[in-house]
Amino acid sequence: MSDSFFKAIADGNRRRILLLLRKHSRLSAGEIAEHFEITKASVSDHLKVLRHAGLIAAEKKGQFIYYRLTTTVFEDMVNWVLDYIEQKEVEDEKNG
Repeated sequence: MSDSFFKAIADGNRRRILLLLRKHSRLSAGEIAEHFEITKASVSDHLKVLRHAGLIAAEKKGQFIYYRLTTTVFEDMVNWVLDYIEQKEVEDEKNG
């Protein structure tokens, strides 16, 4: 996992954006902004961080940009967590 991934998920607003995209699968920046009491510019900054981390993808359709989760990054994250858990279990067995 890269530092940009951890930076991206460290912020509560960005985690909320990820949850919104999980629930709705695809939203425009304006639709995402409707769920927040922060400026649209701030939402745009959060989307940029999430894109840089590879957590979301953007697709332009007409005048709008739509965002969706990038599932391969989440699959990598789940595998990383599972590898970590497996490693801890092996260490516990050796020490137990």
